[in-house]
Amino acid sequence: MPFANFKVPAGTLDAKQKELIVTRTTELYVEIYGERARANTMVLIEEVSDGGWGIGGNVLTLAMLEQSSEA
Repeated sequence: MPFANFKVPAGTLDAKQKELIVTRTTELYVEIYGERARANTMVLIEEVSDGGWGIGGNVLTLAMLEQSSEA
């Protein structure tokens, strides 16, 4: 069973954006594995609370990410 797990900062995606991730990811698996993959593809979108993750030993927050995208 194809499986994709997306971890995103909580509150950054609306329902429509989550739906888009699910449908596009499913289509990608179908493109790779064929139509048989469609019914068995699982896509999980997990929202991580603010400050609940980090990179390179540094805890990241949504405010930090927003600052880096503005630069």
